[in-house]
Formats: sequence, C-alpha cells, structure tokens
Amino acid sequence: MSAREASGADAVAACNAMGLFGGEGRLVVVDEVERWKADDVKALAAYLAAPAPATVLALVGDEVKADSPLAKAVAKAGEVLSYNVAKRRVPQWVAEQFARLGAKAEPDACRALVEVVGDDLDELASEIDKLATWAGGETVTVETVERLAVGRAETPIFALTDAWGRRDVAGVLAAAESLLERSHRPRSGELLRIAASLVGHVGRVRRIARLVDEGARPQEIAGRLKMHPFAAEKAAKQAANFTRDELEQAIVRLAELDTAAKGGSRLPADLELERALVDVTRESERAA
Repeated sequence: MSAREASGADAVAACNAMGLFGGEGRLVVVDEVERWKADDVKALAAYLAAPAPATVLALVGDEVKADSPLAKAVAKAGEVLSYNVAKRRVPQWVAEQFARLGAKAEPDACRALVEVVGDDLDELASEIDKLATWAGGETVTVETVERLAVGRAETPIFALTDAWGRRDVAGVLAAAESLLERSHRPRSGELLRIAASLVGHVGRVRRIARLVDEGARPQEIAGRLKMHPFAAEKAAKQAANFTRDELEQAIVRLAELDTAAKGGSRLPADLELERALVDVTRESERAA
C-alpha cells in the first residue's frame, strides 16, 4: 500500500483482514508513511495496542524523525530501523563504491542494481565487488546488472514493468514466469505480489501521463510526486506508449485479475495472470 492513497485506518483494516491462505502469516507494507497526518497516526497507535497476531506491519518512509509521533508509536510496539544513507541517495552511494574499487559504472546501472538488490548496503557492497571484478576495467552497464546481479530480499519487478512499458508481450510473460520461478514465496503469494506491483506501477504511469498532458517535464514531475528523476523520466516514456483510455482500462483489468486470483475464477491463477498481462500489454486493434 502507499500512504499517498491509503490512510492509517486503511492500513489497520488491511492488517485485520483475514489472510487468503488461512494460517499463513501476512505482511502488510505501507510506503511513503511520512505523508500521514495526526488522525492516521492515532488510528495506527490504537491498532498497535492490540495488533493482529499473525500479521507483520512494515511502514516505510523517508526522513521520518525519531521524535515524531509516528516513530514513537512504532517504537512502543515494534522496531524502528534507521539507515544512514537516505534511500534516494543509495544509487549515488553505489557509484561511489564502484569508483573506490577503481571500476566504472553507468548511472543507470547503479540505479538498476539498487532495484535488483534493494537498499541493504551490505548486500549491495557484495554485488558491487562481484560486478567490479567481473568487469575487469570495462564499464558496468544496465545489461551487466540484469545478467549478473542477484536479488536477495525481493526478486526485482522492473524487468516486468519495463517490458510492459515497451508493450513487449513476450517479454512481460517471460519476466512474470521468471519472477514466479525465482521467488522464495509460495507461487500463489508471488502471483499476488506481481499483480499488486503492476497495479502500483500502472497507476504511477497514469498519474504521470496526466501531468505530461498538463505540460509538466520529468524533473517537475519527479518533484511533485517525490520520485527519482530517472524513474519519472522512464515512466513518462512508458506513458507515451499508451493512450489514456488504455491506462484506465489496464487498472480495471488488473483489478479483475486480483479478484480472479483470490478465488473469483474457476481458471487456474497462472492462466488468469497470463491473460491479464497480455490484455494490458498488447496494442489495441485500433492502435495497430
């Protein structure tokens, strides 16, 4: 979930909702929680007094102060994890580590490495050392990262979203299958993660498309949506490949996939995923 759209009460409701797979634990992740207001924190604090026993709630935010009401509420019931390198500066840190090893890396490759590995600095340092050694003086590119870097905490989703943005149906299906095969989660759980991630990505592209229509440039969009300029520029390019109606229809189609994957269809969930990915990626007959 994103605090851009979800309130504290919404997060609490998600935590208290019954899990799809019975006794298995649930993880509810809410990003951009620095946006929450006093009422959101109040709802969260009330929930933390008696949290759902099988649910882990992870709140992710940038520059949340340790003495803020949100941080204090979390500290009373769980753990507050603070990182010395701000999340938005991690790609810069990656570039500095390559330079320290005497290696060259493209800026896009540094950002791609963070997408693949995550923002754990120890894991990033291990991958940086491996890639620098492999490169042997050659420049580390995005292709190098995609071929050699190993994601740990999460299997990277960007291969799928990039293929969708190119309207590459075969690439989308191959990326989805790779995600399903490489995930440490049950296949059903990874399928739902793929659907949710794509919903979030398409939603961002749709918002950016509207800003582009208003005449906003990627740098301005990045500031207004609190995105990295590279991510905003990439999403703007993807938006240009879709009509506004197609983006609206993609959101609806992915919502149908979510319902189908949660028991709303008699077809296998894998097949429902494949059908939905084809529907939201391929060019419409009118466009063709």
